[in-house]
Amino acid sequence: MAVLQDRHVVVTGGTGALGAAVVAALVKAGAHCHVPAIEDSVPAGRLPEGKVTAVPKVDLSSEASVEAFYAGLPALHGVVNIAGGFAWAPIADSPAKVFQQQMSMNLASCVLSCRQAVLNFRKGGRGGHIVNISARPALNPRQGANMTAYTASKAAVAAFTVALAEELKGENISVVALCPSTIDTPTNRADMPKADHASWVKPSALAELIVAQLSLSDPINSGALIPVYGKA
Repeated sequence: MAVLQDRHVVVTGGTGALGAAVVAALVKAGAHCHVPAIEDSVPAGRLPEGKVTAVPKVDLSSEASVEAFYAGLPALHGVVNIAGGFAWAPIADSPAKVFQQQMSMNLASCVLSCRQAVLNFRKGGRGGHIVNISARPALNPRQGANMTAYTASKAAVAAFTVALAEELKGENISVVALCPSTIDTPTNRADMPKADHASWVKPSALAELIVAQLSLSDPINSGALIPVYGKA
């Protein structure tokens, strides 16, 4: 039997390059994935075939929208918060809207999704797993030069993850954050054509790690900020 057979898992950002890889890996492991999408409709072929339910018009920065999405879900086994955004901008080129956008896309979306995940886990009474996506500069902020707003938002995701894990440590709810270096996506390759793409983290490898985390029977590493640097 597949390790996550018939388990229900939310994947925010599931229509992106990393998200689609994670959804594919979870489906292969037997899970049923629920994917909130900001789009009015999810284009055909964006998500793998199988046990995948895409829900359009979900604004993850809106409390009401996130609550409505989670209200229609069954008892969950896990939630993977991938949704977010990036801004390559030094502080002199970062007006308030850049900072606010990064905090909304990366931190607020994660916090609102985690809140509803916890409520769902408590209602189900079986605990659960939360995997957030932070970033390498959150662990080493010096690497966040020239992307300061992004670094601040991902550092906030890391701090939130640790605090939430401590808050929930008596409830059999695991909360961890993966902190990858550059992920090998078409967008990143286009933005950095001269980089060493072979050293980047592959979405499929990151997806395998997420499946392994969701497969743990005991949340022994809750609160961990896990470096995922590939060969970088």
